Amino acid sequence: MTLSPSLSLPKFHSSFLCCPLKSKPLATNFVQPKPSSYPRIRALELDQNTVVAISVGLVSVAVGIGIPVFYENQIDNAAKRENTQPCFPCSGSGAQKCRFCLGSGNVTVELGGGENEVSRCINCDGVGSLTCTTCQGSGIQPRYLDRREFKDDD
Repeated sequence: MTLSPSLSLPKFHSSFLCCPLKSKPLATNFVQPKPSSYPRIRALELDQNTVVAISVGLVSVAVGIGIPVFYENQIDNAAKRENTQPCFPCSGSGAQKCRFCLGSGNVTVELGGGENEVSRCINCDGVGSLTCTTCQGSGIQPRYLDRREFKDDD
């Protein structure tokens, strides 16, 4: 069986090697001389998807670091400014109207048969108002992080 010139055996070539691999002759006692230089690895060939993936990774790391740094700077700047915003729930008074007695100090209960019982409100002790739970009676709207209670569970 002879091969025609158009049909030849494929040559194997690696893109990582500088020169194509050569077939070795089969010899039992053949001593191969040491190569003068070893094959070198070529520079990485990056396709478009790899470049996009690396770019997205770098941007993600930058955003992941940048956003917390930005918020820390905003918190530090806000702490330097004096807070003068009046409390929204109590309108800056520091007290809220009792929601059970609606500020009267007395609670009216209908017993039936047209009878009503009036008693002192147990929520506000008959005062009609309570200390604002948002500003703790100061009348100044607390900042977001000031409103949170950080408790150590240990």
